[in-house]
Amino acid sequence: MSEEIKTGFVKVKSVLTKSDLPIAGYSVNPYIGCTHACRYCYACFMKRFTGHAEPWGTFLDVKYWDKIKNPRKYDGQTMIVGSVTDAYNPQEEQFCRTREFLEEMQGSNINLIVTTKSDLVVRDLDLIKTFPSPLVSWSINTLDEKFKEDMDKAVSVQRRIAAMKKCHDEGIRTTCFISPIFPEITDVFAIIDKIKDFCDYIWLENLNLRGNFKADILNYIAEKYPDRKSLYQQIYTKNDVTYWEILNRQVEEYATKNGLMYITDKEPFLRDPNGKPVIINYFYHSQIKQSAKRQ
Repeated sequence: MSEEIKTGFVKVKSVLTKSDLPIAGYSVNPYIGCTHACRYCYACFMKRFTGHAEPWGTFLDVKYWDKIKNPRKYDGQTMIVGSVTDAYNPQEEQFCRTREFLEEMQGSNINLIVTTKSDLVVRDLDLIKTFPSPLVSWSINTLDEKFKEDMDKAVSVQRRIAAMKKCHDEGIRTTCFISPIFPEITDVFAIIDKIKDFCDYIWLENLNLRGNFKADILNYIAEKYPDRKSLYQQIYTKNDVTYWEILNRQVEEYATKNGLMYITDKEPFLRDPNGKPVIINYFYHSQIKQSAKRQ
């Protein structure tokens, strides 16, 4: 994939989009596209609506919008920043569109959720902390930096983990989104052990292969992990869910052994009374795809 990023600028009426996501009533995407260029990114389907011919991950449109004049109008609403982009693409350091949104929403009592693969989010802790009970989520699906480099161009896993700890230390709720889980590559339990002391929620999501990137990922597995090729064919060609059923039981046993709550996506923000992280088996690809179409 080319390193060159095509940057454009788009004026939109509003950066707020009503959402059908199970965790938020509004989505906020300050950019179109995402330069982290994750090879497995579900949001690549957005090209059908954006009109970009360039490969996903090689373009970024910077959004500008009319100022939010009455932020208190949205009191009590849950807003997720970064549903089909990363709120903290590297270009955010220059264009500050996510920061602009946070500044415009000052004084409101929204339920703020920020999703990212970046540590740039710590730049905006001064603003994030002003909201009633903010939540920042990082996607981490490996502790192996080499595998990470094969999969995305975001900052290192260690930088993400350091940012998570920083936010937690500042009193901000944190989520480690173990996503996507690559069968027999992602070590779910090693990741949990690494972050459980400064994480409020641990969301689990399986690798869901579809669209243009399915062949790319399967070819990657065949080349780099040939001993797992048959497993991936079983899961992604024959639709065998046995692996996920076994992993579900293993996580449930791990949670019981370590005194952790393990629930489904029915109550994604349930708090543990003992302050321990809550592990949530959370799958929602179809909802994201449906609600993000016009964002």
